[in-house]
Amino acid sequence: QVQLVESGGGLVQPGGSLRLSCAASGSLLRTYVMGWYRQAPGKQRELVATITSGDSTNYADSVKGRFTISRDNAKNTVYLQMNTLKPEDTAVYYCRVARGMLIYWGQGTQVTVSS
Repeated sequence: QVQLVESGGGLVQPGGSLRLSCAASGSLLRTYVMGWYRQAPGKQRELVATITSGDSTNYADSVKGRFTISRDNAKNTVYLQMNTLKPEDTAVYYCRVARGMLIYWGQGTQVTVSS
């Protein structure tokens, strides 16, 4: 069983930055794909960014050039550095780790971008 604990969300002004962290428990997490998803009110959950065990990354078009995903396998942690935040980035952000049919989600952390 894998448990995920997210942190780093909050209220930030447009143009500001936040760094989300997701600490995972469990073994062999370095073999998992780790990622961030988000869900805004009234919208479906959507992919933000993923990173493979080989450090290949994938980003939603809406965040390319502004967000950076990274992982520290020694700490079983995945990060999301979010820069130049926009009001449309407001959402609950979820950490997800997956390997084959095994998928685990965090509880979510709120990010609000507002002046």
